[in-house]
Amino acid sequence: MSLSALHALKRCALALVMLALAAPLFARVWLPEVGLAQLPIEARHTLATIKSGGPFAHARDGIVFGNREKRLPIQPYGYYFEYTVPTPGEATRGARRIVAGRGTMGDVRTSGEYWYSDDHYQSFKRIRE
Repeated sequence: MSLSALHALKRCALALVMLALAAPLFARVWLPEVGLAQLPIEARHTLATIKSGGPFAHARDGIVFGNREKRLPIQPYGYYFEYTVPTPGEATRGARRIVAGRGTMGDVRTSGEYWYSDDHYQSFKRIRE
C-alpha cells in the first residue's frame, strides 16, 4: 500500500470515528415535540408540580436520571431528574415519566427543559410550552 493510500485510509477512519462520536449529539436535535395541551392531564399536573417544587407522590420522584442510553442531549451526570406521571388504573408507578433538565440556572423548576416519555424512557418528546 502506498503512503498516500495509507494517509487516505487514516483520514477515512478518523472521519468515521468523529461521525460515530457526533451522532448522538445530532440525534438529539431531532427529538419530536409535544405541546402542553396534547399531554395527558396527569402529565400536565406533574409538570405543574415540578415547577412548584413539589410535594411529589412517589419517593423516587426527583431522583437523578442518568441518561445512560443517551436519548436526551448529552449533559453531565446529575443534570436530569425524573418524575412519575400517574397512569389511571395502574397500581405501580407505571411507565410514564417527565424528565427535567437543570437548565442554565441549575433549577428544574424554571429551566424550561422538560421531556415526556410514555414508554419508560424508550422514547422522549420535548415538551413545548
